[in-house]
Amino acid sequence: MTAVPTVRTHRLTKQFDNHVAVNHLDLQIDRGEVYGLIGPNGAGKTTLIRMLAAAEEPTAGEIYINGARFLRGQNNPELKRQLGYLPDDFPLYDDLTVWDYLDYFARLYFLRDPQRSQRLYEVIELVELEQKKNELIATLSRGMKQRLSLARSIIHNPTLLLLDEPVSGLDPLARVQVRNIIKSLQQQGMTILISSHILSDLAEICTSIGIMELGHLVESSKLQALYDRSNQDQQQLLISTLGNLEDLQTALRKSEQVQEVEALSGVPSVRVQFIGSIEDCAALLKSLLEVGIPISNFHRTQETLENIFLKLGYKQTS
Repeated sequence: MTAVPTVRTHRLTKQFDNHVAVNHLDLQIDRGEVYGLIGPNGAGKTTLIRMLAAAEEPTAGEIYINGARFLRGQNNPELKRQLGYLPDDFPLYDDLTVWDYLDYFARLYFLRDPQRSQRLYEVIELVELEQKKNELIATLSRGMKQRLSLARSIIHNPTLLLLDEPVSGLDPLARVQVRNIIKSLQQQGMTILISSHILSDLAEICTSIGIMELGHLVESSKLQALYDRSNQDQQQLLISTLGNLEDLQTALRKSEQVQEVEALSGVPSVRVQFIGSIEDCAALLKSLLEVGIPISNFHRTQETLENIFLKLGYKQTS
């Protein structure tokens, strides 16, 4: 039996007056995925997330969470309990302690002791705020506040976590901490949809990527499949030798898949423009070794997510 996806939408649409923010969008996110949503400002990412979080009513279309349909005009309490949502502007209450803040939201989700206290300890440990649990929120750094907000979003152990720009404005260390939390949540089986403009972060944690443009989902695929497609046309190999550099260059030029060979200054290495699959790369390395070229390094570079996005050429809308 095919597993039911955590998220499925059918022709999901949101219109504000004469502006269509999300346009007949079909999306599927399988269980346990970290799905990265990217696109220029104004593409419709936040509106999509708000509809999935039941914070925005769709104009048309269907939303299914774990196979159950959101019903427009109704409260959908059972479905909402499966959701965790962290918008980019959720308020914190500076005059509460970390513990009291989380305890307040745990009570809103009807968590009762001893399970409530146990869950508070679990999430405070997960977001590494054990030493701050009795401190006022006003005393926390920006990174700590964001981790606290993330803890608030998962206090009820949702099956789907929706994150809208969760690392915006954070320093590199705080971003790493948030990434590590997301990885831990995925390992626990949580499905996560994350929108971010920091594509290098998404490349670290995502299993799939969706690209939005002008309200449309113009790309949705596994991250590795996106890399593989990008590398089909041309990719770079960095190859080093312990022997004669000219012998290496001569051997490389015999391959029909080698488009260009460039010697690098200062080191016995070359940069190769190569057309072929990863299996073709392995065959090239084998052929070099068979003719006696002493290879000390053979590295197939991978396009960055930023470069892939730019090469796809989607329009900026702001």
